[in-house]
Amino acid sequence: MSYTAYAFIGLTGHEIYRFDLPFEGALPEKSDVRMEGPLFETGRVKAIRAKRGEGPGDVKAVCLNDGVLSVEVVPFSTRQPYTLHVGDMIFTNEDFADVKTRTMDEFEPFAEDDVLYRLFTPKMGGKRPLILFLHGGGNGGTKEGRDNIKQLKADYGPVNFAENYPDCYVLAPQCIERPFGPGGPGAGIRRQTFKDPMNGLADETQWNRIYLAKVCNIIRRMIDEGKVDEKRVYVTGLSMGGCGTIRAMSVGAGLFTACAPVCPTMIKETYDILRTMKAPVWVSTAYVDHTIYRHKYITDAIMQLQNEGHPNAHLTLYSPEELAEYDIAIDDELTHERRFGENHQSWVLTYHDEKGIMSWLLNQVKE
Repeated sequence: MSYTAYAFIGLTGHEIYRFDLPFEGALPEKSDVRMEGPLFETGRVKAIRAKRGEGPGDVKAVCLNDGVLSVEVVPFSTRQPYTLHVGDMIFTNEDFADVKTRTMDEFEPFAEDDVLYRLFTPKMGGKRPLILFLHGGGNGGTKEGRDNIKQLKADYGPVNFAENYPDCYVLAPQCIERPFGPGGPGAGIRRQTFKDPMNGLADETQWNRIYLAKVCNIIRRMIDEGKVDEKRVYVTGLSMGGCGTIRAMSVGAGLFTACAPVCPTMIKETYDILRTMKAPVWVSTAYVDHTIYRHKYITDAIMQLQNEGHPNAHLTLYSPEELAEYDIAIDDELTHERRFGENHQSWVLTYHDEKGIMSWLLNQVKE
């Protein structure tokens, strides 16, 4: 049997909005079709349902055409298992192996000098701008186990850049990460300190300088081939990738026109790079998130740049109310630790061009 799900990259990353499945018999009642799974009973989903009258996974419409049943749902994240109930029939997420994701298939996979990456190519000719996107922690893989796709699916980011800025190349590499211990990447972040020499400085994982240099060489090759406008090369990334964004401005040695690090991991190296940066920079993050000390060093660095007369250094701290507009941390029952963890998703706002950050980035032109 051929069961198909249709998805896009939404606020929570990979989100399904429709199912198609072969079906015999009469059209079932909408009330006989429902979604189940751990996701649909979370405090966040309940809060969204109370706020809007419907929540992720709620069935919006059911129709039957030429033996194919289409079930339209409020978009929901695919991060957790789910089941679709149609009367007495049950379909699990494993039944929907065929998932068609809008725009994502337009990113071609490449492997070059140990760098695995996906590349969106604009249809128009001539030299085009390029956006380099560096993913966050947990979306890479081991040296033997990278899939070269998770960096596109995990978060609102590169696929959406391709949709919103189709005249630009979008380059999304996938880095090598250390295996996570108990508790996943979040546990390591909670234990991290400002003096922790993490992010691949010791073992060449994450967005380390050697790997970033290889990524920069790919961009330089594209410039030499006449594909990329050398005056409009931009870099942005989130969390671990925000740290990588700051580091790339040092490794790239003048390659990048401007940068927009989002909730960047701050260690001594990235702090020193940020506070002495000459290029245009706009850092954005939530008012506080799970790495609480992060904001002190971001603020100190940007204030130093501004006090020293940097003409194009900016900082945005999103308020709780601004985050709530994107359904971030809206569950009133959240503990402080969980709320700060959810606040980390501040890239959703930045990449929706809140405060005009993405517009600012793409309007920068190197002299």
